[in-house]
Amino acid sequence: MKTKPIVWKLQENVINHGETKTLVDFIKTTDRYTQFTKVKELETAWSKWQGCKYSVFVNSGSSANLIILDLLRDVYRWRPGDEVIVPTVTWITDISSVLQFGLKPVFVDINLEDFSFDYRSLAGKITNKTRAIFLSHLIGFPAEINQIKHLIGKRKIALIEDCCESHGATIDGKKVGNFGLVSSFSFYWGHHMTTVEGGMVCTNNPKIYHYALLKRSHGLARELPKRYHAYYQKKYPHIDFSFLFLTTGFNVRNTELSAVLGLTQLNKIDHFIEQRNANHITFNRILNKYRRHFFIPHKRGVSSFCLPFLLKDAALRRPLQVFLHQHGVESRPIISGNLLKQPFLRKYLHAGEFKNADFIHNNGFYIGNNQFVDKKRLDYLDSLLREFFADL
Repeated sequence: MKTKPIVWKLQENVINHGETKTLVDFIKTTDRYTQFTKVKELETAWSKWQGCKYSVFVNSGSSANLIILDLLRDVYRWRPGDEVIVPTVTWITDISSVLQFGLKPVFVDINLEDFSFDYRSLAGKITNKTRAIFLSHLIGFPAEINQIKHLIGKRKIALIEDCCESHGATIDGKKVGNFGLVSSFSFYWGHHMTTVEGGMVCTNNPKIYHYALLKRSHGLARELPKRYHAYYQKKYPHIDFSFLFLTTGFNVRNTELSAVLGLTQLNKIDHFIEQRNANHITFNRILNKYRRHFFIPHKRGVSSFCLPFLLKDAALRRPLQVFLHQHGVESRPIISGNLLKQPFLRKYLHAGEFKNADFIHNNGFYIGNNQFVDKKRLDYLDSLLREFFADL
């Protein structure tokens, strides 16, 4: 008997009627849509939820990564060719931002327990030219960050956390994004909460915070907290403070509309994470029925981003992916697979060096997990897997 199809997209409309009404009411009662008080309100609320001192709202997680690399280059006077250690499986802008500023990416294979660095390989890649380690807490799994900090020791190496897929993931009860010098988050449509497009830079370091404010908006001095304005007006009296530029910068600001939406979503994020994690547990129970076919990662502190399939036999990946698609279940590769197979990064690829990244590339894909995934869908998935593996 054929299973009746269910449409299971990666993400669905996360903006409900109440949130739409909130946006409409805001539009009707304001004449300021560019970055203003609501952006600051969201930054304050996010900092409280995240447990950090400072947050800077930008137009994407990729922009957060961009200004992080640029400000660290300025603050620590990095030179062209200085090295930044990056994983072989992450989102592409972690790598692009390194290259765009003339820094050298040093690639390290991942592990298959939490999808962060292969920690043994990481130790061997640290040199006297290493200026930063740019780690990703991938698809909601917290990295063994204390192990990474132990490898850094007393060396002056900046630790950057990409938390774009791992809002609320924890290590010993402490949220990721609070262990390094600075961290990035994404509020893209399919993430734990959304501002449609948006991201955040988080830090406990006031100097990093001030540079993030400057870099977000052209390098303008007026973006700094007001208590610093008089100092710079006095220091540069022959330049109109309205257009006083203290550093290079970009325009990666977000809008009041996005901030209003973010504030409504932030009120729900704990519930969203709870639902995602419950789905993750049920998903793993389902895969356990077919454990001879699947590698099933699990870790304490996870904040599930998606539901990943890692097939032990690479020959089954594509047929299963096609089978699920035919039955209404949308899927994607696990982030990028091995990034070094991408056209503009192939010069960094060395055969056999990145075995776990290759495994992810050849054996893995994921389906959507969010607050709309329920028992009916998970039961449906169970029935599909039963049908697919019936004769295997």
